[in-house]
Amino acid sequence: MAGAVRVVGGAVSAALAVTGALHAVWAVTPWPLRTPEEFADAVVGTGRGVPPAGACLAVAGALGAASYLVGAEAGVLPAVGSPGLRRSGVRVAAGVLLARGVAGPVVFGRVGERTERFRRLNVRYYSPLCVALGVGAAAVGWRGPSATNC
Repeated sequence: MAGAVRVVGGAVSAALAVTGALHAVWAVTPWPLRTPEEFADAVVGTGRGVPPAGACLAVAGALGAASYLVGAEAGVLPAVGSPGLRRSGVRVAAGVLLARGVAGPVVFGRVGERTERFRRLNVRYYSPLCVALGVGAAAVGWRGPSATNC
């Protein structure tokens, strides 16, 4: 069981880190899309262009923190600080990811509020990814007392 939690935690931590890095990149460029308008259509779902750099960096920071917490709680990264606080942070991250994943199609699925391209990508990729990462983080955060965190 501990080995499975370590593997799942490592995978979730890595995916969160990559996603956080991508959000940091978006603070300065719409890459991998070509224009801010194309980015807005595919990633934001509105015609307003790339979100403000501060918003992108805030999300990048939150994803980076979640990546560390999941990795540390799973025992794949060095654990620093209170085990209880770390475990709580993982549970919060899991809850946020699950809420975004489950509610995403409902919240962002209303016709007219988001672009068709965004709605399609959200249902196929964004929301399922959030659910998968949330389930993985939950498996790490609710697995019971951890020998690696004593």
